[in-house]
Amino acid sequence: MIKLEKDFLRGSYPPVITPFKKGAVDYDKFAELVDHQIREGSHGILATGTSGEPSTLTVEERGRLYKAAVDTAAGRVPVVAATGSQSHAETVELQKLAEQAGADALLIVTPYYLRPPQRGLVDYYIDLGRRTELPIMIYHIPGRAAISLQLDTLEKIAEKTPNLVGIKHAVNDLGFASEMLARFGFDFRVFVGLEDLSFPMLAIGASGLMNAVGNIAPRKVAQLYEKTAQGALEEGRRLHYELFELNQAVFFDTNPIPIKYMMKRMGLLHENEHRLPMAPATKDLEKRLDEVLRRAGLLSQNVKAVST
Repeated sequence: MIKLEKDFLRGSYPPVITPFKKGAVDYDKFAELVDHQIREGSHGILATGTSGEPSTLTVEERGRLYKAAVDTAAGRVPVVAATGSQSHAETVELQKLAEQAGADALLIVTPYYLRPPQRGLVDYYIDLGRRTELPIMIYHIPGRAAISLQLDTLEKIAEKTPNLVGIKHAVNDLGFASEMLARFGFDFRVFVGLEDLSFPMLAIGASGLMNAVGNIAPRKVAQLYEKTAQGALEEGRRLHYELFELNQAVFFDTNPIPIKYMMKRMGLLHENEHRLPMAPATKDLEKRLDEVLRRAGLLSQNVKAVST
């Protein structure tokens, strides 16, 4: 595994949502959201992660979002580009666009829908790793991709892919996270992909968080990482429970439906617009989310709406 700078790919890297305006990607708003993340203390940015609804975007749109994230970050924090697709050819193209945009690392989801064999995953990631000099991480999300990554598969990929530096682990399996860290060591970047496991995984040595809830509570999520990484476990546990209901609200409906509605209510978005087959929150869900925001104190903060 290539050696990374000590603080690189550590901390809170929120998967920034993709704002739409009358069906089109609102790149100006996206840039403002990226800047908001940085000003609120996030340690990095993830562009077109799951919360960014990548499967509803064209390859060109994803490339433009990588560029917008890199240009807005302007070196203040690293930008990770999520370049995975169900198509190898499309992933290769997205990878090239991310490199051209100046991304600092790549996050590549296991190919979804296809349900490939483990040997196919080995060859897939080895091939992609050989096509770039950027650090790459695997995105492990069986609930969406319908494929689980086995430890021996990860070992085989790592043996022939020196720029494989980590994984985003979005499955309720704390044991597997421990197995990865025991096998690859604590320089292997294991990012938390499920909000409920944020504190537990950080406590056993995970390197950071790529959590949807970072879109609405970026400073608190960043602090959760910082306190836990510093060994202040009581403070980390306190923040874990302060975020607990917000973490649950992310999954009241398909992510990012709840996130976009809550961002609208907080003044971070003008509209919680989605592309089909995604759909905005129902009225019942809106009421439920309003109560969550009210209890979290996020409706009383009078967050300034970002102008377009």
